[in-house]
Order: sequence, then structure tokens, then C-alpha cells
Amino acid sequence: MTAQTHQFMCLSDNFGLLIHDPVTGKTAAVDVPEAAPVLAAAKEKGWTISHILVTHHHADHVQGIAEVKQATGARVVANGADAHRIPLVDEKVAPGGKATFGSLAADIIDTPGHTVGHINYHFPTDRILASGDTLFSLGCGRLFEGTPGGMWEALKVLRALPDDTRVFCGHEYTASNAKFAVTADPDNAALKARAEEVAKLREAGLPTLPTTIGREKATNPFLRADDAAIAATLGMAGRPAAEVFAELRERKNKA
Repeated sequence: MTAQTHQFMCLSDNFGLLIHDPVTGKTAAVDVPEAAPVLAAAKEKGWTISHILVTHHHADHVQGIAEVKQATGARVVANGADAHRIPLVDEKVAPGGKATFGSLAADIIDTPGHTVGHINYHFPTDRILASGDTLFSLGCGRLFEGTPGGMWEALKVLRALPDDTRVFCGHEYTASNAKFAVTADPDNAALKARAEEVAKLREAGLPTLPTTIGREKATNPFLRADDAAIAATLGMAGRPAAEVFAELRERKNKA
């Protein structure tokens, strides 16, 4: 593992993330919710932003791109299928392909659901996943454009990543997600322990992220829509996992 990471807050509840390659000195910002905290974080670390890896087009992920690009000359990388909705794209990537900077390489994972053009960046060598608004700790993104079936398939791909993969999400939503998760999976001891941990972290003003794939597999009901216990809790025993997932997402929307 060579990549270094630095996570920090932007806006009210967005996370900024810098991924640094110490071999070449290149640094990527994952999304730019707002420019000032991203530039300040890079200055604090002594890193120069060379690339911006965009997960999706929503304003709270792209609105700082122009200012950071102007300040640093960073190269903007985004899903080619969604480039018309993302500012100043220099490099178009596609699901199944790669995004590279310095000696680091990320696999591009197609994660439609929150938006149809959403992608995740997975650095397999360094066990890093930048999940944007697809996978959250104890939750998943709201479906603004995609379908429940499409999101469930995307989450299954993420669930299959190595358990020690560190997951850097786009928002600090874990506390609210925990309140819903325990209603969907009330007998899960690991979930109850995580919910208690999250409450203590937030009371102390500390972030709940990054998480890991292994932790989310054990505690996140949205990754376990094919678990018979969750289906039974929802009154959906024997129903297809995609339907159970859709019901989970609908209940969370109303929670």
C-alpha cells in the first residue's frame, strides 16, 4: 500500500477526500463540494492537487471544481456518459476502465442509482473505495434517477470487494442511518454496537468514516437485502432481494 489519504469536512455534512501518491507527488481530490476547504487541506498536507476524480454531477460534489482547477491546474476526470453535466472535464472514463494518477490506479465501478451516471473509484492495491453517494455507512444513497434494481446490483458489486477495503463516503450520514438500520435489523448485535459507537463519535464531534466493506457487510441493511432475517422483519419473507431492497429504500425515505 502506497496511497495516503486525508479526509475532512466541507459544506454542512459533505466529506472532502485527498488521495496522495508519495511516489510521484501527485494528489487527487475526490469531488469538490467547495473549493476553500479542499485547497486548505492540500496546503495543510503539503500536497499539490493534480487531479479531481468526480463521482457524479450533483452540485454539492462539483461546485468547487472551477476554483480548484484554476488554482492548481488539476485535471478533471469523470464518467464520459455524464460529462455534459460536470464542469471542465479533461478526461472521460468509463465503467470497467481505469483512472490513473502518478503510480496509483483506480478501477471504475458503475454504480447507477443515486444518479444514472454515478461511478465509484476503487484502488485495489491500496484497498480504498471512494463511494460518493452510493454506499454510506449503515445506508445508501437516495434514488434520484436510477432504479432500486440497478442500485441493488451496484451494491452487490461493492459488497464483493475485500473486507479490509476502506470506504470513504460522500457525507456524514451515519447517525441518521443508524436510527433506521436498527428498525430493519433489530436483532443484529454488530449493528447495535456500531450504532452505540457512532453516537459516541458524533457526541465527541468526531467523524464516523471511513468505514470498511467488512463492517458494512455485517451491519448495513442495504447490503443485506438478501438476508432472510431482514426480509422477515419487513414482512417480505421469500421475496426477491431487489424487492426487499426497494422496500428498505422506501421506508428510509419516509423515516
